[in-house]
Amino acid sequence: MNYKTKLKLQRWKNGPFIAYSILTVTGIMFLLQEILGGSTNTETLVFLGAKVNFLIVSGDWYRLITPMFLHIGLMHLVFNALIIYFLGIQLETIFGHWRFFALYFLSGLAGNATSFAFNSSISAGASTAIFGLFGSTLVLVKLYPGHPQIKAMAKNFSLLIILNLVFGIFSPNIDMAGHVGGLVGGYIVTFALSTPRAWKTNKKQQLSYALLFVGIIILLIVIGFSRYSSIFNLFS
Repeated sequence: MNYKTKLKLQRWKNGPFIAYSILTVTGIMFLLQEILGGSTNTETLVFLGAKVNFLIVSGDWYRLITPMFLHIGLMHLVFNALIIYFLGIQLETIFGHWRFFALYFLSGLAGNATSFAFNSSISAGASTAIFGLFGSTLVLVKLYPGHPQIKAMAKNFSLLIILNLVFGIFSPNIDMAGHVGGLVGGYIVTFALSTPRAWKTNKKQQLSYALLFVGIIILLIVIGFSRYSSIFNLFS
């Protein structure tokens, strides 16, 4: 392997390739949605893995994950993609590649599980995971006390969190349960994951937050299953 190839591989390794990969997969899925019938077409959304509660109860547990890669309409995609790009790249630099991937994935899972438990509507979008990224910025202030850049980032995104939640209250089409679940999930997961260079790290605390996260996910799934299994049995 020559020097230029090694340099390119090293640059890729050091760059935010997880954020870029998420954006790539999300873009591909949006194109697939458009090809199969349109991103606002309910049948297409259901076919590709949108969150549908009675289908989750029937055994489609992957629908707790796949919705974070689907979007309803171009503006929905563009807005979420911009946040993943600008915030995701910053957070991947702080957390490292695989911690960032775990943060994004588990936040989306938490948001979708909360939506499964408390929202009966079909839903899709990366917002569940994105709100987890928002939540992580609130924790970073505690992991890096006194760090001016992280403090400024947390302050800016705190305002964005408030604005999004307020907007969601007055918009019936927004999955508030998914947003709040993603936010809380991301907050808890960030404590569990910590960061490679965090100034304050406690292994016992990390374990307790990890167990708390698992317990909450199980509880949410049990709530969702208990609420919608009767509906599934009625139509099966």
